[in-house]
Amino acid sequence: MKKQKIVYQLYRYAGKAINAKREVPFEMKLSAQLILDELCFSWNKEKLESAINDAIDTNDKEKFDALSKEYRHYVWE
Repeated sequence: MKKQKIVYQLYRYAGKAINAKREVPFEMKLSAQLILDELCFSWNKEKLESAINDAIDTNDKEKFDALSKEYRHYVWE
């Protein structure tokens, strides 16, 4: 990936001061997004597992069938 160079030119400004914002690097954005995706995936999977276990404990077959269909998306088999 090419590194981009930023060149600043300073000059006197007679008006109100402007605050410059620095852009976040692509690698940091990507790693943050991947971490958040993994956290959401794990949290959703744990919630589904606990709901499935609760359905098993209460002998609710309809709820178990519905939740197990949703859980199939979280299993890589």
